[in-house]
Amino acid sequence: MRIPTLRFGSIERPANVRRVADMADVILDQEWAAKNQDLPLYYMYRDLWFEEDRELIMRHDLRYDITVIPPLVMGKELVKTKGHYHPECAPGITYPEIYEVVEGRAHFLLQKSEGDKIVDAVLVEAKKGDKLVIPPNYGHVTINPGPNTLKLANWVSRAFSSLYDEYVKKRGAAYYELVDGTLTPNPHYGDVPQLRRLKAVEIPELGIERARDLYSLIKNPERLAFLNRPQEFTWLFARTLERTTS
Repeated sequence: MRIPTLRFGSIERPANVRRVADMADVILDQEWAAKNQDLPLYYMYRDLWFEEDRELIMRHDLRYDITVIPPLVMGKELVKTKGHYHPECAPGITYPEIYEVVEGRAHFLLQKSEGDKIVDAVLVEAKKGDKLVIPPNYGHVTINPGPNTLKLANWVSRAFSSLYDEYVKKRGAAYYELVDGTLTPNPHYGDVPQLRRLKAVEIPELGIERARDLYSLIKNPERLAFLNRPQEFTWLFARTLERTTS
């Protein structure tokens, strides 16, 4: 199978393809997974830039990525990313991340653990143009709940790396989103908190607004400083998860 490429400015990147075989440990419907091992689920294009911004991006230790998730179902559940936590960048605080929905709709399923216990579980619904800051100490999965392709962009620290072990150990996130939109707890976690539902919010102080393209934040890189210095931006992370919806 030909691996799809993406052109971004003068860069042409082949996709890092995530297939069912790469996701088998976190898929609810194991019978379906066993029959579809070679099926591509989503495509990741990492470390993109326009040439005029490359030096600035490197100097500020940042990385810009794009992820494409076609509209699929994985047996009993909706297509999703594998899910990961982030490493620590300071004692007790992990790297944050910021996403933009470029096309389609997204459900971001966030969870926070303390020891072996999940203490917070959040579903953030986002549409085209919405941005979402993943706060420190939260793991996350992205789900495509719609009939159209979901295209995401993100900024993250270049020192960041994804940690998948906890999701693999627990066979996915604390909740699975089924094909009918139902969210059902993952029994491998034991008791989990009731899922909070939020909408994406704007943070105008940092230029995080629906009308502003996420990539353009690099023109004023201090707006992305929270990705490498989250301990200075506790106000930002509190606001990210504060507004609930019915």
